[in-house]
Amino acid sequence: MSGIVESIKEELLKRCDAYNEKYGYDFWNDHIKYVVKNSVELAKKYDADVEIVELGALLHDIAMPSEIGPREEHNVYGAKIADELLTELNYPEDKKERVKECVLRHRGSKKLPRNTIEEQCVADADVIAHFDCIPSLFSLVYKEMNLSISDGKEYVRKKLERDYNKLSEKTREEIKDRYKNIVEVLFVEK
Repeated sequence: MSGIVESIKEELLKRCDAYNEKYGYDFWNDHIKYVVKNSVELAKKYDADVEIVELGALLHDIAMPSEIGPREEHNVYGAKIADELLTELNYPEDKKERVKECVLRHRGSKKLPRNTIEEQCVADADVIAHFDCIPSLFSLVYKEMNLSISDGKEYVRKKLERDYNKLSEKTREEIKDRYKNIVEVLFVEK
């Protein structure tokens, strides 16, 4: 891990820890660490710039534990935070712009165009992370949304289906069997 990546990770962990202490939700352990892991794996598989992808993954949701801006625009505010942090660390301008684009374009619900393989890696990894930490989705529907068991189960099923369909065609094919197994184990009535 490069020094710049380590510095960004340390700053992110501070913000995630502070948020967790305040609200009881651990952005790092319940989501971001999976995005980072999956991003790096995809970057290696798709011959993308691993450092750009790893930084994009670390910073993709930083606005939320930082409590800056509305959640619906966390990608926009996250890109601004990424700019500030990377500027402070004297990260090269051309690379900084590429990282910011990964942060800005990671949201599948916004249907933003992915102009580089690095942007696609971060966006796909953000989706795959939901398959890595399904218990946090169930916590959301039962603890935060107060849904009934059947309504919560249906909400999570539809969310995972929407997420799967947001993936790039290449990544969707890569995880097809995993997705089918999740659906079969969690949602198929026997």
